[in-house]
Amino acid sequence: MIGARPRVGVFLLAPGFPGRSATDVLEGTVAAAVAAEEAGFDAVWLAEHHFMTYGLCPSAVTLAGYVLGATSRITVGTAVSVLSVQHPVALAEQALLLDQVSGGRFRLGVGRGGPWVDLEVFGTGPERLDGGFAESLDLLLSALFGPRVRGDGPHFRFRPVEVVPGPRSGVDPLLAVTSATGIGLAAERGLPMLLGMHADDDEKARSVRAYHERGGSDVVHVSTHLAHVADTTAAAQAEVRESLPRWLRPGLAGYTRYDGAPRTPRDADEYTDLLCRLHPVGDPALCRARLDRTLRHTGARALALMVETTGDTARTCDNVARLGAEVLPALTLPPTTRPRREVHAGEIGSRAR
Repeated sequence: MIGARPRVGVFLLAPGFPGRSATDVLEGTVAAAVAAEEAGFDAVWLAEHHFMTYGLCPSAVTLAGYVLGATSRITVGTAVSVLSVQHPVALAEQALLLDQVSGGRFRLGVGRGGPWVDLEVFGTGPERLDGGFAESLDLLLSALFGPRVRGDGPHFRFRPVEVVPGPRSGVDPLLAVTSATGIGLAAERGLPMLLGMHADDDEKARSVRAYHERGGSDVVHVSTHLAHVADTTAAAQAEVRESLPRWLRPGLAGYTRYDGAPRTPRDADEYTDLLCRLHPVGDPALCRARLDRTLRHTGARALALMVETTGDTARTCDNVARLGAEVLPALTLPPTTRPRREVHAGEIGSRAR
């Protein structure tokens, strides 16, 4: 597939920058999603967080429904819905509903989450995070591909029920992975992986290799990146280094462990420096070069760009427009890439049952 264009989306966290109201933040996130469609992006990915200002969206599925109504072409997905604090069949029902009413534009991404207070508040407990996650994931997949689902595991036991509504075109789920266990779960079920911003290209390449070593299918993995473009690299990085720590300091401190154990948040300035080194933060040429390297080095064939870097809606929309006009058109998949299918609904469904 010589010269084929990768699928590129924006990754929206609804970050709670200090001094911004929740209304301003969420309206800005919706505006960025609309701007992404206008700029030619292929997808919008919405993150979910609970009880913290790192992200002000507690239900990625709910916000996805709103964004689907505000757009007409672009795919809208969750990156991710936190499966450990939700009933997997209820989440599948919501995903299937959005698949139906959006004409197949919705995509469900799920993740394990962490050992946070969310597990206490929602009553799922740490067992759903650890030994119960594989069961939750398989139950979700069984419900997504139906036509009936039953619970016969240690955490979920219920009689067979019909899944209503059924899928319209296939939700094509993906799984966020941060460990060897997650890679194994994704590979064994034929699920594409969502690869995080904290990892560099070498780590992402190792994850993709491990996925194939575990027998994973020929699917389209998504690599996430911080992305901020300006006239010069110095200007872009100075802007991010000034703005991002203002969000990260209170946001990263908001993670509260389920067991009450103390934790030391990452240093916001050091983390910002790391992100500037790893990701497309610079002039258009640098942004193109770094994303091009990811596509050629990692084995990921789709990108999700975190663009809410300054806490200013107008600047975010400008960032989206410039990325769409000056970076996306130059991106291509490596010449040796074989044709890859985006949807493996039947294959994933059969593995889940």
